[in-house]
Amino acid sequence: MQLATDGPVMADGSALPTSDGRDVILSSRDLRIDFNRFAAVDGVSLDIERGHIHALIGPNGAGKTTCFNLLTKFLTPTAGSILFEGKDITALKPAEVARLGMVRSFQISAVFDQLSVLQNVRIALQRKSGDSFAFWQSENRLRRFDDEAMALLKGVGLDTMARTRASELSYGRKRALELATTLAIEPKMLLLDEPMAGMAHEDIDRMADLILAAAEGRTILMVEHNLSVVSRLAHRITVLARGKVLAAGDYKTVAADQRVIEAYLGGGSHG
Repeated sequence: MQLATDGPVMADGSALPTSDGRDVILSSRDLRIDFNRFAAVDGVSLDIERGHIHALIGPNGAGKTTCFNLLTKFLTPTAGSILFEGKDITALKPAEVARLGMVRSFQISAVFDQLSVLQNVRIALQRKSGDSFAFWQSENRLRRFDDEAMALLKGVGLDTMARTRASELSYGRKRALELATTLAIEPKMLLLDEPMAGMAHEDIDRMADLILAAAEGRTILMVEHNLSVVSRLAHRITVLARGKVLAAGDYKTVAADQRVIEAYLGGGSHG
């Protein structure tokens, strides 16, 4: 069983490969948060390797969502540290972390329902270019984003629906649109909060394919309940139980771990 170990950092803050050759983009050390003296996350240390899809799983009450909120800076830890590309981001706000290239998505489908599919992606491209939410600009000026927007839509299978109002999309396609708007700002790392939640089976398969495509050239950390999706997508899995790291490794390793079977798989709960 391989558990996370400290990775070296240079004096200038840049990360070095770990002693076993891993290139770690996001790491936590002894991460903890207390709620009324209860440790919801208790001493969690993680290493997320660059270019990998890393899944965070665990039974209901395991602390995975709280841990995810800590890593994405939506919660402030009571103790411990978080590093992104060797930079200590423990005290940073979510928007500051996003500017560094670590972007969270999929907690809620966040699109502008009254705008077209194309306009939604175009807004994200405006933001990247520094013209965020410039609705007052002329249509001709905004068309400079259309080719790039259409390429992103083609990548998520929505190019034929570019003129469709976002409110008319199915739930699964709306999540695909959100993925396109997230990719428009060219994140180095995507953090996906239950990307398959609420989806029909055919949408789950489509979204899994889109996540695999999105992982080309970037890193993904995901909280996910669907174990068949995790087994298909994740290079590495961290299992939490009662706020602590229970096991870590590839799917075959964690699925064979008796502690995981007893605390997670055997319990019949995928929360």
